[in-house]
Amino acid sequence: MNEGTVIAAHGRNYLVELPDGGALPCLPRGKKSHLACGDRVSITRGNATQGIIDAVLPRRSLLYRSNAFRQKLIAANVTRVVIVVATEPAFSEELVTRCLVAAESQDIGALIVLNKCDLGSRLAAAEAMLAPFSRLGYPILRLSARHDVDALRPPLAGQTGVLVGQSGMGKSTLINALVPGAAARTREISAALATGRHTTTHATLYRLPDGASIIDSPGLQEFGLHHLSWRELEHGFREFRPWRGSCRFRDCRHDREPGCSIRAAVEAGAIAPSRYAAFRALSGEAPPFRG
Repeated sequence: MNEGTVIAAHGRNYLVELPDGGALPCLPRGKKSHLACGDRVSITRGNATQGIIDAVLPRRSLLYRSNAFRQKLIAANVTRVVIVVATEPAFSEELVTRCLVAAESQDIGALIVLNKCDLGSRLAAAEAMLAPFSRLGYPILRLSARHDVDALRPPLAGQTGVLVGQSGMGKSTLINALVPGAAARTREISAALATGRHTTTHATLYRLPDGASIIDSPGLQEFGLHHLSWRELEHGFREFRPWRGSCRFRDCRHDREPGCSIRAAVEAGAIAPSRYAAFRALSGEAPPFRG
């Protein structure tokens, strides 16, 4: 029996990093697989070239998305979610909100990276879209991955981070700049998983020279939060917290109820109307509210 870390995941194929630094392709025991890149696992060697994953060790965190029908695991045991957006192409403010709510639900720190800042034609528009998140205290790091990513190294020091974002935001360029030989490592991992596919089709964990780790995840076009309860969604909006529990009614949904402290905060300018609207839209996806 050995313990290791899942450093690549594609379907039911996993690559597990062993304590000696080697890596072993593994399959899960049984038909169902609920493993994510970053998971700590116990394995049994089936032979010299393949192992069996027997169990998942307790997780610190699990970042995933879901719709009404299925869940998609993104990364486990991460301590920092790095949401990558860019000046071009335009990014989705709603997707950023959803990523932040997912991070808050797991008490994972979040960082927004605004990439391609050397393309100045849309910089002002991108800055304006990110302003509400900045006012809430979410750090925003501005850089150009093609020129210099050193500013990203200090926030990742001592962390296990995961890059999330839409396709085209430059996540692969960030990884190649952060991790020497990442492209070659990607080819090795694809061969080990027998997928023959590029890293954007599966999550991959890379070790950084300073001891930190970073997980590159496939590009997102949506980030469903069907797995979060109404209360968890409410918790995900950090500006709501000073007023939570202060409404007249215990089962207040912050809609049209009299004595709603959240709506009063919106009307007083303490909560941005756009954020309140985002919460109302997301709350429609949550399971039935039971107070």
